[in-house]
Amino acid sequence: MKYAPTAVALASRLRFVRRPKIEVVTYVHPEIAMTAHNAPVFVIDDLSIGPYAHGFGQTRDGRTFAFQVRDSTLHRRTLHVEVYRADLETTVPDTSDIEAFVDRSVVDVDLCDERSISAAVRDAVAEAESIAAHASEGNTVRALLSRITSAIS
Repeated sequence: MKYAPTAVALASRLRFVRRPKIEVVTYVHPEIAMTAHNAPVFVIDDLSIGPYAHGFGQTRDGRTFAFQVRDSTLHRRTLHVEVYRADLETTVPDTSDIEAFVDRSVVDVDLCDERSISAAVRDAVAEAESIAAHASEGNTVRALLSRITSAIS
């Protein structure tokens, strides 16, 4: 008579394998890059799913970012994404290294699906980058105007 394997026997046979990186290749015009390996890539290096999903990765231009799902007073859950400076000298960024951040509601995101989370993070990173670009343009103009004003005075 054969017995069914126990949970301990099954657990001893399992091998834990690290999940591969999730790469989202963006479209590049054929004249710019003829092959996919030359295309800029948005990469999520680590992604943990669940109600408090979190992880980190790199943007298309090589800057690092980190994200996490937090409890929020306005929404039930909020995706918080921080994009860091490109010239980081340390492995663990500090609050002074944050170049841009964005908070988005995750009411419509399936937090148990890697693809849904990675799409929400990709959109949030793009939004954070555009906010940072507009902010830096405004700071440059203000700095230039203040220099001109001080030179005239």
